[in-house]
Amino acid sequence: MGERWAVAADGDGAARLVPLGADGLPSGPVRTEPDLVEAVRSRPGVDRWVWRSTAGIHPRLLAAGVRVDRCYDIEVAELLLLGHEGRLGEPRSAAAAWARLRDAPVPPDPPARAAVPGAQSSLFEPQPVPLPLEALLEVYADQRRRHDAAEHPGRMRLLTAAESAGMLVAAEMHRAGLPWRADVHRQVLHELLGERYAGGGEPRRLAELADEVSAAFGRRVRPDLPADVVKAFAGAGIRVASTRRWELEGIDHPAVEPLIHYKKLYRIWTAHGWSWLQDWVRDGRFRPEYQPGGTVSGRWTTNGGGALQIPKVIRRAVVADEGWRLVVADADQMEPRVLAAISRDRGLMEVAGHDGDLYTALSDRAFSGDRAHAKLALLGAIYGQTSGDGLKNLAALRRRFPKAVAYVDDAAKAGEEGRLVRTWLGRTSPRAEEGGDEEAGIPQEEDGDRARSATSDARARGRFTRNFVVQGSAADWALLMLAALRRAMSGMRAELVFFQHDEVIVHCPAEEAEQVTRAIREAGTLAGRIAFGETPVRFPFTVAVVRRYADAK
Repeated sequence: MGERWAVAADGDGAARLVPLGADGLPSGPVRTEPDLVEAVRSRPGVDRWVWRSTAGIHPRLLAAGVRVDRCYDIEVAELLLLGHEGRLGEPRSAAAAWARLRDAPVPPDPPARAAVPGAQSSLFEPQPVPLPLEALLEVYADQRRRHDAAEHPGRMRLLTAAESAGMLVAAEMHRAGLPWRADVHRQVLHELLGERYAGGGEPRRLAELADEVSAAFGRRVRPDLPADVVKAFAGAGIRVASTRRWELEGIDHPAVEPLIHYKKLYRIWTAHGWSWLQDWVRDGRFRPEYQPGGTVSGRWTTNGGGALQIPKVIRRAVVADEGWRLVVADADQMEPRVLAAISRDRGLMEVAGHDGDLYTALSDRAFSGDRAHAKLALLGAIYGQTSGDGLKNLAALRRRFPKAVAYVDDAAKAGEEGRLVRTWLGRTSPRAEEGGDEEAGIPQEEDGDRARSATSDARARGRFTRNFVVQGSAADWALLMLAALRRAMSGMRAELVFFQHDEVIVHCPAEEAEQVTRAIREAGTLAGRIAFGETPVRFPFTVAVVRRYADAK
C-alpha cells in the first residue's frame, strides 16, 4: 500500500492535511498549506486521498492540471454504509455523519441543485461549510469500523473504493466532454423538423403533422396534449387509455400514423432541439454532469442534459476531432453474465464462459436451439416477467439452471417480505415503506382493499429486488471496469468521455485506438475477477472504432 493522506479544504482555498497509517489513523503531524491544489500537486507519491467529497475538490484539481490516482470519498461511503445498515434516506453528508457521532442535531442534506448548462460542475457552486480535519478523521475512523462490521467487509470496502473511483471518472468525463459538432446537429434538426418559426413555436414539420392529425379527426386537435388526443379518439368511437406508441399502433384510424410521427419528432425537438444545443454545447463539447450511483441500484444518472437518452439520429452530431477516433464499447449481455457469476450456477457459468452470443449457447443447452425462448426465459427470470409463456420458459430454465433461478427467486421473496437485499459487493436496497396502523378501526371493505393493495405492493417490491441483485451487481462490476480502464489509460492522450450502464466511449488519437480497445477488454476481465473472484464467466465487449457515434451500431 502506498502513501495515504487525509485532506480538508478550507473556504479560502487553503488546506489542512495529514498522513495516515495502515490503520487509518494519523501517522504524522497535521500540516497547513496555503493552497489546496499545490498541496496535492506537491505530493505525487500519494496512493489515495481521503477527503470529504470528490465533487467539492476534484474539479478544482483538474482545472489546474492535477490528476489523482485514487481517493476515498467520505460522503459516498456514508451513503453506502447507511444503505447497508438499513438507514437509506438519512442525511449522508460528512456534517451529518459527524453530528451522529456526537449525538448532535443532524443537519439535513442540501437540496438537489439543478444543473447549470455550460457550468464547470461543482467548481463554481457554493461550497458547504468546511468541516475541520479532525472531524473528517473521526468520521473516517467510524466508517472503517462500520465497514469491518458489514456482512462481507472485504466486498463492502471494495464497493466504497469502486464508487469513489466512479466519482473521479465522472468529474474527468465532465471536464473532457463528449465531442459534439453543432453544425451537424443543426443540419439534422433541419432535415427532421424543417424551418424554425419566429417566436419559438413549433417548427414547420411538426406544424404540418399537427394539421394532418387534426384533419384526420375532422376538428382541431393538439397532438402534444395527451388528454386532447384521448378525447378526439373517444369522439371517433375509439377508446384509448393512453397515447403510448404500442397502444396507438393497434388502432385503425388515419390519425395514427401522423400522430406517432409527430410524437417522435416532438421528443427530439423538446429534448435535443435548438434550445438544448444552445444551452448544453460549448466549444465543441457536451459536458453533462454525471451522478454515479444516481439510482438505488447504482446505475448512473445525469443532472440535466439528457445524456443517457441521446436518440440515434442525434448521435450523428457526436464526431471525433480531426485525427481522433471514438472507441465505442458495449458489454455483451452483461446482466445474464453477472447472474451466472453471483449465483455460482455451474451450468450457467459454463454457458457464460465464452465470448459468443450467450442466448444462442443457452438455447442449445435448454431450449432446443430456440434463441428467442432462451432469451425470454433468462430475462424473465431477472425482471420477473413470469406469466403466460414466460412461466413455461422459466420452468425449463429452472430445471437446467436451478441455482441461478433460485438466486433471483430468493431475492424476490426477501423483497416481498420487506427484508433487505444486497448486491454481490453489498449495495443495499431500500427498506419497504411502513404500512398503516392496522389498529385504526378501518371498515372491513376498506381493510380488504388495503390488504389487496399490500399484496400488490409486496409483489411489486419482489419484482424490484429480483432485478436489484442482478442490475446492482452489474453496476458494481461496471464501476470496477471504469476504474481499471482509467488506470490502464494513464499516460495516454485518450479520454473517457461517456458512460451509461453497459456502454463506454473513449475519445483518442487514431493511433491509440487499438491500445484502447485492448485496454477495454482487459478492464472487463479484470473487473470480473476482482468483483466475483475466479469464475469461468467471461465479460466480453463489442467494440467499434468510428468517427461518428451513430456509426457504432
